[in-house]
Amino acid sequence: MKTKFFPEPESTVKFEGKGSKNPLSFKYYNPTQIVGDKPMAEHLRFSVAYWHTLKADGTDMFGGPSYDRPWNRRTNPMDRAKDTLEAAFEFFTKLGVPYYCFHDRDIAPEGATFSESVKNLQEIAAMARDLQQATGVKLLWGTANLFGHRMYTQGAGTNPDAHVFAHAAAQVKNAIDVTLALGGENYVFWGGREGYETLLNTDLKREQEQLARFLRMAVDYKKSIGFKGQFLIEPKPCEPMKHQYDSDAAATLSFLRAYDLFDEFKLNIEANHATLAGHTFEHELAVASAAGRLGSVDANRGDLLLGWDTDQFPTDIYSTTLAMMIILKQNGLGSGGLNFDAKPRRASTETVDLFHAHIGGMDAFARGLLIAHKIIEDGVFDQFIANRYRSYSHGFGKAILAGEVGFADAERWILENGTPTPGSGRQEMLENLLNEYLI
Repeated sequence: MKTKFFPEPESTVKFEGKGSKNPLSFKYYNPTQIVGDKPMAEHLRFSVAYWHTLKADGTDMFGGPSYDRPWNRRTNPMDRAKDTLEAAFEFFTKLGVPYYCFHDRDIAPEGATFSESVKNLQEIAAMARDLQQATGVKLLWGTANLFGHRMYTQGAGTNPDAHVFAHAAAQVKNAIDVTLALGGENYVFWGGREGYETLLNTDLKREQEQLARFLRMAVDYKKSIGFKGQFLIEPKPCEPMKHQYDSDAAATLSFLRAYDLFDEFKLNIEANHATLAGHTFEHELAVASAAGRLGSVDANRGDLLLGWDTDQFPTDIYSTTLAMMIILKQNGLGSGGLNFDAKPRRASTETVDLFHAHIGGMDAFARGLLIAHKIIEDGVFDQFIANRYRSYSHGFGKAILAGEVGFADAERWILENGTPTPGSGRQEMLENLLNEYLI
């Protein structure tokens, strides 16, 4: 194992089982273990987020960098980008993950001109292609950073200036090109600044129409170049904008339906974005899955005592179990996966902390997968739910769903059958039952 940037661990992280005392080993994630009809690795499809893992420097809103990364020390931006890419693939292979994800400005520095930025991106992408071939690590998805540069202060596709819209479209074109060249299985749109802060300067209807047009242009371009990957949209309610148009799964699905884009996109659901929207992670997954639009997951968590996107690594087994129940019931994520859009805490300053963080997240989802599979296999919750709605499987309930009765029919039926007696939802019993599986 080549070691240039990560002295620890000395070799690839291995599965050693829950009895192991080695902190740099997997206790539950055994990639070859068969769960149901396929190996654990195929169920989970883990991916490393390039931006947090390789590019984060520990900065927060109250303080500057706290990490001193060995791949971030050279003065020339392209030299730093090449070192970072080498470090990335060393990390991917030592951790044993099959995928990674990036923004265009993560892997290649922005140039003085648009043409220079494109040239930088293409040069680094060629190096990434060679490293992918050498290691077997693949690209889960690419995306474009349409929020960092000052030109995007007032949005990209929703910007009031058509010049900015055109720049964003050109940037996305090149990001899709690179994703295709690297064999990316998906492409993600995160509208970081596609929203507004005040209606005093905003034409909301116009901005939504602009965003829909932007996405339609992307779909048209995708088809023109033969990119077969799935397009994904990642909902988020706020931060940095006050009101974002893709605020949660339901709002995003409604937007896609309204502008005839529903069949072209699936959703990339992030746990921390769900809680910022006032929902649970599993709620957002369930909404997307019920619509047949759950395509991928950004696996992280927030801090319920903090009101911003903390992007912490997932460690809550209750949450990962509920998430995996939804994913298993829709037969997996297809071309999507579980991408660790998460970062170590600001005080976790050593490179080995990146391994500890990812190992914990991977074990948490592996354990959630095993528990969820057992729950589904036993069928106890499914049986309860089926029984709870049994009145719609026959008689008047069946006629309701078949569209065979109306309000007047309902009134006649009630006059004949009397006032209903409510049944118990048994929530406490079911929560106790779930806890039995978690022990």
